Amino acid sequence: MAETNFDVLIIGGGPGGYVAGIRSAQLGFKTAVVERAHLGGICLNWGCIPTKALLRSAEIYHYMQHAKDYGLSASNVSFDAAAVVARSRAVAKQLNGGVGFLMKKNKIAVIDGEAKIAKPGTVTVTGKGAGTYQAKHIIVATGARPRVLPGIEPDKKLIWTYFEAMVPSSMPKSLLVIGSGAIGIEFASFFRTMGSEVTVVEVLPQILPVEDEEVAAFARKRFEKQGIKILTGTKVTKLDKKSNSVIATIDDGKGKAQTIEYERVISAVGVAGNIENLGLEALGVKIDRGTIVTDSYGKTNVAGIYAIGDVAGPPMLAHKAEHEGVICVEAIKGLKPHPMEKNRIPGCTYCHPQIASVGLTEKRAKEEKREIRVGRFPFMGNGKAIALGETEGFVKTIFDKKTGELIGAHMIGAEVTELIQGFVIAMNCETTEEELIHAVFPHPTLSEMMHESVMDAYGRVIHV
Repeated sequence: MAETNFDVLIIGGGPGGYVAGIRSAQLGFKTAVVERAHLGGICLNWGCIPTKALLRSAEIYHYMQHAKDYGLSASNVSFDAAAVVARSRAVAKQLNGGVGFLMKKNKIAVIDGEAKIAKPGTVTVTGKGAGTYQAKHIIVATGARPRVLPGIEPDKKLIWTYFEAMVPSSMPKSLLVIGSGAIGIEFASFFRTMGSEVTVVEVLPQILPVEDEEVAAFARKRFEKQGIKILTGTKVTKLDKKSNSVIATIDDGKGKAQTIEYERVISAVGVAGNIENLGLEALGVKIDRGTIVTDSYGKTNVAGIYAIGDVAGPPMLAHKAEHEGVICVEAIKGLKPHPMEKNRIPGCTYCHPQIASVGLTEKRAKEEKREIRVGRFPFMGNGKAIALGETEGFVKTIFDKKTGELIGAHMIGAEVTELIQGFVIAMNCETTEEELIHAVFPHPTLSEMMHESVMDAYGRVIHV
């Protein structure tokens, strides 16, 4: 590449990196993005998008199996595992190409290779785009990778990470999922729907540990009704590999261990930031618990070096990375953007039923000694949910009793991942119950449950 001098150089072309690159170019900065693998990063190629494509196939398969519930007929319902995977990969490929188009459209230089910060202002790249590049501002957006625990190291054949779980050659007859966060639960939901016997092991007493206790308890009952076996307060201490299966030693935390054989195992015990081989330690960039320490604008303790996304710490979500990228670049420009408020970042889990949340859980609000009002509304009380045949779930809202401010919202049920943004906007606008109660919600829609949940918190619920 002839050009080696830039205003902003971003290491990593995932959601955080490529969005930061686009915003940087929009603001007039001469911008480059260094990517060692695929534009779009893990999210687009091996995470958020392709998993949703798999889950969509599972959802349709589920409805085909229950066609009679809708007055329809579908016989000999089956699936082709290879075709399901192929569709998922095609979706990822299409979006990967779209990111490449956006780079060209915004005149962003894409450098293929692996980057290392030689010193503030200087980046060396090895690989196809090998060379030395200069940039006043260097943004690290290298993302994260699956966390590996001693004794359960993935081998890509019998013990999978999410990479291998996304491209199975066939559906395993039995599957052990270690970890019940969003990744573990989504894969448990997918493989169970496709016919696998699934067991989920979680070391904590609650599945979906970051979710509201009430939502997690409801989800567990639904998953168990679907046939998923769930073991909480339990850990896998050993995995012994056979030719085409794995024998797991499972400790219930009470001094009792059992060994169970599974065809495949998915390790979903979290992710670790990609901080290695970037030159960060030599430069004195502060690291804490495996991620780069930054302020609310992405600045590290070393001038001219910034970090965004998973590598900058939790919550490790694509939309958080994108927003951090915009904030970081706008701060560099001197636009004085609003700092990141992590408490207003929504989280979504695309299992069946779906789960979505934003803000404080009821337990956390009480731990903070806040006086609260809590409202709930069940899917069973909503006309649209009944018409859809989706009556399992509820919406829960949490308000500050003194101010009326919405401080938390938690949902489980059909399409809640699309509904949560309404509460996210409300929280960003510092909305109180008065504005929400006075808003007119369309009928018949699932969103009416949001309205009713708010009214329930103030003793005004209508339809229950």
